[in-house]
Amino acid sequence: MALEDAKGQVDLAFTRSDRRGLAYENTFGGATSFLRRAYTKDLAGADLVVTGVPFDQAVTHRPGTRFGPRAIREASCLQPYDPPYGWDRFDPLSEFSIVDYGDVAFDYANVPGVPALIEAHIAGILSAGPGVVTLGGDHFVTLPILRAYAAKYGPMSVIQFDAHSDLWPDDDPDRIDHGTFMYKAVKAGIIDVTRSVQVGIRTECNDYLGMSYIDARSCHEYGTSYLVERIKGIVGDHPTYVTFDIDALDPAFAPGTGTPVWGGLASWQAAAMLRDLAGINMVGGDVMEVSPPYDTTGATAIAGAHVAMELCCLALWNRRA
Repeated sequence: MALEDAKGQVDLAFTRSDRRGLAYENTFGGATSFLRRAYTKDLAGADLVVTGVPFDQAVTHRPGTRFGPRAIREASCLQPYDPPYGWDRFDPLSEFSIVDYGDVAFDYANVPGVPALIEAHIAGILSAGPGVVTLGGDHFVTLPILRAYAAKYGPMSVIQFDAHSDLWPDDDPDRIDHGTFMYKAVKAGIIDVTRSVQVGIRTECNDYLGMSYIDARSCHEYGTSYLVERIKGIVGDHPTYVTFDIDALDPAFAPGTGTPVWGGLASWQAAAMLRDLAGINMVGGDVMEVSPPYDTTGATAIAGAHVAMELCCLALWNRRA
């Protein structure tokens, strides 16, 4: 870190003149955009957009993920001083234009109207060219995002890191539920189940609807290298969306979430798998279910910020110089 740079940088979310480059602003001060990227609605020249969806009214247990995007942004301020570790000196912050588009605006009291707003928000970004990494929010949010992606790419491959399959049967079109979003995505035909896989599962599911899954015990017993090869074999080079429910991590590593389940992934396992997935055709992704009210040490938000950074790397890896 350059000391003089640190002395002269503040509020880079609004003051930076170049969208590319590392940031040396004091971690504890200033406006907390994601990775100190510029807050902007101008997507001209943007390679990747980060946006937040602070919605948590579809949870089955503990709320609080409406505060997730804000907490992830704050935690991310620990990271923009150096290129991300483990990516063979790849520096997406310097090589690409990554911007923080801010959050989706919605009427919190008009819950039925929220899905269409989320879908339109993401579709608008995609129409401008860049891919999107979304900060949630409960996991229902992924459904309207997938609808926007499928409208552009057709049925998506999905890699879902999660403790739960989210395949609970639900054929009521008016229900909004973070435990049924994947069921509805499959039934709507917006994901390709033959090219999709769920990782870290450790709750019961009576019917995976044709999706492949790797439960948490298999993750522990077979090792990350084997699992990554299997995942890559399933998704191939098909346009892929990576959704990471933070409860894929064991509660020891991510206690701040609505429906924690023991026996999950360790942080190092998630990091190794995300990094080794480099080369997949990832066109978008998200990190969901970070609930700051239950995150007494900030560990969950830190994990969420690291996952989001890894997703940025995955999204831009195939375009590196």
